[in-house]
Amino acid sequence: MTKLSVNINKIATIRNSRGGCLPDIVEAAVNCERFGAEGITVHPRPDERHIRYRDVYDIKRVVTTEYNIEGYPSERFNELVLNVKPTQVTLVPDGPNAVTSNAGWDTVKYKEFLKRVIADFKSAGIRVSVFVDASKEMVIHAAECGADRIELYTEPYASGYIADRESSIAPFVVAAQTAVDVGLGVNAGHDLSLENLGYFHKNIPNLLEVSIGHALISDALYYGLENTIQLYKRELK
Repeated sequence: MTKLSVNINKIATIRNSRGGCLPDIVEAAVNCERFGAEGITVHPRPDERHIRYRDVYDIKRVVTTEYNIEGYPSERFNELVLNVKPTQVTLVPDGPNAVTSNAGWDTVKYKEFLKRVIADFKSAGIRVSVFVDASKEMVIHAAECGADRIELYTEPYASGYIADRESSIAPFVVAAQTAVDVGLGVNAGHDLSLENLGYFHKNIPNLLEVSIGHALISDALYYGLENTIQLYKRELK
């Protein structure tokens, strides 16, 4: 079964809009797991506009499933990950001012850089996933960088799903099968939702994990967090 990792950045955004500790980000992580999530994802950014670096340590103490930390491998981020030692680190190529992730790594251009970073994390016993576009070439070179998994950047699939879901998913099927062929696990994330998740899951080989935040937390405003997590898990069966 494909694991659902809930990205709780948006909950931290609500907290930060007023200061203080409401909603409680640690309690949110505990509840996501209690309601059925198989993982918790956080993506601390340099300006700490949602998840703060202190949050990453606090959440580590309570997570009992898988803990996934996403981010750009800056010196500060790398130090954080090596100190916390999550289950998985997902490397994304976001610049410091990025609103959200909007592209995967060029694993050819940045191969030597990624090799060094990945080696450091793997030597600490941390599984490494590399955020990539649905490109056969980028997947192959992610494997050559030493990654354990890729995370497919799924916004192009999500944006084209309504107009032509078959065409939208086609490059992702090829990329995922390429990952299987070169020995990589497959994760996916970005703009996956209740509307498009089931079709994606049905068609993507070896899909081990989806990381979903924005749509899931938005749906929770209507359906409640527990019910929403169960609705997403239903799409993954």
